[in-house]
Formats: sequence, C-alpha cells, structure tokens
Amino acid sequence: MVNQEDVKPEMNVEQTTAAPAESATAGDQAIATDAAPTTTDTPTDPAAVIADLQQRLAQAEAQAAEYKDQWMRAVADYRNFKRRTETERAELIRNAGAAIILKLLPVLDDFERAIANVPPEIAETPWWQGTQLIAHKLRTMLESEGVKPIEALGQDFDPNLHEAVIYEDAEGQEGKVIAELQRGYLLHDRVIRPSMVKVGRG
Repeated sequence: MVNQEDVKPEMNVEQTTAAPAESATAGDQAIATDAAPTTTDTPTDPAAVIADLQQRLAQAEAQAAEYKDQWMRAVADYRNFKRRTETERAELIRNAGAAIILKLLPVLDDFERAIANVPPEIAETPWWQGTQLIAHKLRTMLESEGVKPIEALGQDFDPNLHEAVIYEDAEGQEGKVIAELQRGYLLHDRVIRPSMVKVGRG
C-alpha cells in the first residue's frame, strides 16, 4: 500500500520558471528606474554656454576694476597721509627750534651792544678778544640752524620785515629805514622777529 505522504505533487515547470522571470523583470525595472539620468539646469546649447561664460567674465572684470580703483585710492590716501605727517613733523621741529632761538636772540643782542660800546682801553685786551669769540660762536651756531639777520638800514620800509617804532623827518629818505633800533631775524626765510626801525619822512 502506498503512503499518501510519500507522494508529492509534481510542480508545474512553467510555474517554476516563470516566478524568477517575473521577479527579474521587476528588478530590472527598478534598476532602470534608479539609473535613469536626472535633468540639470546647465544649458546644453553651445551659444547659451558661451553667453553665460561671457556674462560671468564681464562680472569678474567689473569686480576686478572696482577692487583696483579701491586699491589705488587707498595708496593715494596713504601717500597723502605720509606726506602730511612728514610736513607736520618738520613744522613741529622747526617751531620748537624757533622757540629756543627766540630765547637766545636777547643774549646775542647783549653781545652786539657790548661790542658796539666797548671802551678803547678794553678793546685790545685778550679778555675782550675771547669775549668776541664767544659772540662769534653764537652767531655761527644760529646761522647753522638757518637763522639770518634781516637787512634793514637804508632799505625801503617793509611791514612784513620791519616794525616802525619812530617816524622822523629826513630829507630824501621818505619811506626808508634810517636807523635800526633792534635787529630782526629770519628762520628759513620766515620772520621770527621783525626789525624795530626808525623810518624817514619827507
């Protein structure tokens, strides 16, 4: 007697081979779907690509020109600042020197008055000659700093250089400096002390 459990139904060959085919077809479709190329916004037309590149180039050139202009302005501003700083420093040094020189000028005035009024018996002594040497050194030091005396006697009166203290009748000397009461000085062509003078009139 045959046991029914030992009898196995025969499988349909077509069913057996069809299932994998169907699954393979579905897999191929999934792979095909995944591998489908995606579309981008990049233009594929050569003329459009060239136009886009030209636009980008124009923007880059405009930006480069702007940066160059800003750089040139910055360089010009720096040069102006440096020049102005050097001018201000030189002016500060010059003014500081002028303040010291103005304090030394009265000492030079005293030497000049002493030399002009020295008695004859003292003028030939070695002591007086040494004193004159000191005055000479002081004048040389001031000249090395750019100090020059203002020419006044016999010159036309110039309010920029001279300070009129007295007007005195002097025939043929109208507007002329006929006496110098206190010598004036220039520092690098700039008046640091005007000459005090007597001016002729008539």
